[in-house]
Amino acid sequence: MRHVIALDVGGTGMKAALVGEDGTLLHEARRPTGRERGPEAVVAAILGFAADLRDHGIREYGEPAAAAGVAVPGIVDDVGGIAVYAANLGWRDIPLRALVSERLGGIPVALGHDVRTGGLAEGRIGAGKGADRFFFLPLGTGIAGAIGIDGRIEAGAHGYAGEIGHIVVRPGGPLCGCGQHGCLETLASASAVSRAWAAASGDSGADAADCAKAVESGDPRALAVWHNAIAALADGLVTGLTLLDPRVLIIGGGLAEAGDTLFAPLRAAVEERITFQKLPLIVPAALGDTAGCLGAGLLAWDLLSVEVTA
Repeated sequence: MRHVIALDVGGTGMKAALVGEDGTLLHEARRPTGRERGPEAVVAAILGFAADLRDHGIREYGEPAAAAGVAVPGIVDDVGGIAVYAANLGWRDIPLRALVSERLGGIPVALGHDVRTGGLAEGRIGAGKGADRFFFLPLGTGIAGAIGIDGRIEAGAHGYAGEIGHIVVRPGGPLCGCGQHGCLETLASASAVSRAWAAASGDSGADAADCAKAVESGDPRALAVWHNAIAALADGLVTGLTLLDPRVLIIGGGLAEAGDTLFAPLRAAVEERITFQKLPLIVPAALGDTAGCLGAGLLAWDLLSVEVTA
């Protein structure tokens, strides 16, 4: 059976699959990334995982994978196939596409940015299916975004398109890892809400999910933390939709798991801030933490489609 390898590399774990031509997940697996052992060990783990997936495909389906797609965090040169920089993995300028291809016997390999790859999946087979313009925004450890246009993801001239998390929404606010103060992700990411709620509740182990539960119970401290995060997020989103004019705005990541506790006040906050802009549909992501892996599979099948067309 013809299939491809899909691999989504995260800061702590890797998700992988063998994906059929119709998008069926034929086999799924997960492993730790092992970043505590250093960047060289992470690369070795990726290559070993890819090789094991190839071997599984040969055993189960009688043939090796036709191509592979790999999604990684950080700055990615998807044209050159280079994992340029990832702070949480400690690597710089890794020729990952070439390394994976060599390990897999020379098959074509696509390398993509994890958020843009997840956005590709959400746009084609998830919450944005059928939308000609969408913006995918996962709210996790940080905040990034993927701009979807007619079934593809816009990377930008230098690979930085969609980095809405580094729009300054509160000048002079908290210091961000990028060097600016008051970036959106310092105020409205799941990590930011966790920090704020831990401080407000006095519980150093409290996180964003705990804050959402406290909001639902009417805790005034939690309501204040939640309101501040949603206000910052709405300000950032209005900037984004003013520039991009998306038809659908897809919110994913850990914070989106709060459901209507997030979406009801967020929709209201965005609506009250817009003037001439058109309010897009604001919907939760549909694919959860499998989006990156599914998107990596789509990248791999796209490679084969291009080869056939050529």
